[in-house]
Amino acid sequence: MKRRTKVVATIGPASSSKEMLKNLIQEGVDVCRLNFSHGSHEDHIKVIKTIREIISEINYPIAILADLQGPKIRVGTVKDNGVELVEGKELIMTTQKVEGTAKKVSITYETFPQDVKAGEKVLVDDGKLVLEVVSSNYKDEVVLKVLHGGILSSKKGVNLPNTSISQPSLTAKDRKDLELALQYDIDWVALSFVRSARDIIELKHLIKNSGKSTRVIAKIEKPEAIDDLDDIIKQTDGIMVARGDLGVEIPMENVPLIQKQIINKSIEHAKPVIVATQMMESMIENISPTRAEVNDVANAVMDGADAVMLSGETSVGKHPRAVIDAMNKIIMRIEDQYEELYSKDIEPVKNQTRFITDSICFDACRLSKRVGAKAIVTMTNSGYTAFKISSQRPKARIFVYSGNKKLLTTLSLVWGVKTFFYDKMVSTDHTIEDIKYMLKKEGYLAQGDLIINTASMPIEELGSTNMLKLSSID
Repeated sequence: MKRRTKVVATIGPASSSKEMLKNLIQEGVDVCRLNFSHGSHEDHIKVIKTIREIISEINYPIAILADLQGPKIRVGTVKDNGVELVEGKELIMTTQKVEGTAKKVSITYETFPQDVKAGEKVLVDDGKLVLEVVSSNYKDEVVLKVLHGGILSSKKGVNLPNTSISQPSLTAKDRKDLELALQYDIDWVALSFVRSARDIIELKHLIKNSGKSTRVIAKIEKPEAIDDLDDIIKQTDGIMVARGDLGVEIPMENVPLIQKQIINKSIEHAKPVIVATQMMESMIENISPTRAEVNDVANAVMDGADAVMLSGETSVGKHPRAVIDAMNKIIMRIEDQYEELYSKDIEPVKNQTRFITDSICFDACRLSKRVGAKAIVTMTNSGYTAFKISSQRPKARIFVYSGNKKLLTTLSLVWGVKTFFYDKMVSTDHTIEDIKYMLKKEGYLAQGDLIINTASMPIEELGSTNMLKLSSID
């Protein structure tokens, strides 16, 4: 499949069998997301092992993304099937465990009474219920006034858009989940409710201390994260526009502009960016998407996102394969027709450590456009040139060769990149000719096609990329 924008699918009860997982991967899933907000460690381990089995059978790299829950705040259990909160009435939220009623309900956020202030809004169930803080005893209870009522049921999420939260971004649960992800060498780990670059630095520190190379995705879903966006992008390895909670925490009309801003900044810094939440929500039940959903996916592709993500559509939905098929059709049509998607031309910054490598990547992409090259081929051990070339969004295919097997699956998230395992390092000229022969033999290129190679010389030292070569397929 020549699709450049990648597809991330959340794996759950509807998609965790080996047969369904294999079907979804063959339909075009590039990244399997494990949502640690749901399921046991045993469930996740089983899925990881199944994915790895499939990878070895089909010999095709698929990335695994572990999505940590973060300090997700929820109400506790509520009696019956839910209780009605009436506008103008008062509700007590307590940190003590109680069965919820229309007068009193528990909340999972231990320091809630100490952190909130009178007048601050409390949003429940994705903003369907709106409450306002009246008072707190600063110990275990907060009195709230119902501004917009409705049915409150068990375990619904709580958002505090005006409150400065004292809870750490990495909870005790997240640390246990992270241990599991690192134990199984997961490619990417996503951190929820990131507030500042320091959250990313802390997570990376834990990963480094464990001796692993798992890369980090910062989920942008808090107003504080938008304020610190530039530093977060610099520190992280990837970004997720998590529009569900983001659209509750900030005015919903701001989300489309912020989505474009985050995508543009991520491309500028050569960091892969995922657009997530409610992309094909109606397909949890229905066999086809709404026209608004088609437009939403198309716009994310046109904005230049590296990947679009499915949540409930593939984890609990009725039609997981149909969702992937619909995604493929939308992405392929946009990529075929929307020329503005390509050739970003982000010039390298002088006097920085990677200036030579960045210049090679930049010129490879610009040259590919001028001569109509069919492919840009890069040899990489760290993956750096793959990220940089991808960020320029060239029309030419991007083929990445590496002897680093872990890198091959990691790069499955990155726009336009197709990876191959290659560990022969005889000489630069021999390697280039060998790769050209393989690409022609496997049908990726044809006689007369122009190809651009980037590599480091001498090749056996696995140093920084410093060479560019234009040639044709014989």
